[in-house]
Amino acid sequence: MAETLALTATTKAARYAELLPQIDALTAGEPDLTANLANTAAALRQAFGFFWVGFYLVKGDELVLGPFQGPIACTRIRKGRGVCGGSWAQARTLLVPDVEQFPGHIACSSDSKSEIVVPVLKDGAVVAVLDVDSDQLNDFDADDQAALEQLMQRAAQWF
Repeated sequence: MAETLALTATTKAARYAELLPQIDALTAGEPDLTANLANTAAALRQAFGFFWVGFYLVKGDELVLGPFQGPIACTRIRKGRGVCGGSWAQARTLLVPDVEQFPGHIACSSDSKSEIVVPVLKDGAVVAVLDVDSDQLNDFDADDQAALEQLMQRAAQWF
């Protein structure tokens, strides 16, 4: 696949429907985890203009920053801390319309206003989380959650 995206849809759900097969094609046959995570983060940011998109990888008892697109980020997050650590601890997606209202939110950037974090599950264990931040309040919804959960189910095969 060429290193460019073909996106014409105007609704969020339709844009995800166009994007996910392109990410599949971009990562098909590529055995390198870093390459696949990096291209996935870049594709999501390019397609939606999100403020920050990236992965945190489970390493021992903390999440460690992986490939991302956006401003400098927090490097290490303990299990249960913030939205990312909470998603890891609960092994479920956390959708936060206003990060200022989330108890224990880690402010890597004061420009982040809303967030969605989706765990990557491999053999029933969280191996990473996808973290997507917006500089707009209430920017994520059920369409984001459904599509990103589907994408992270596919991403589990890269681990």
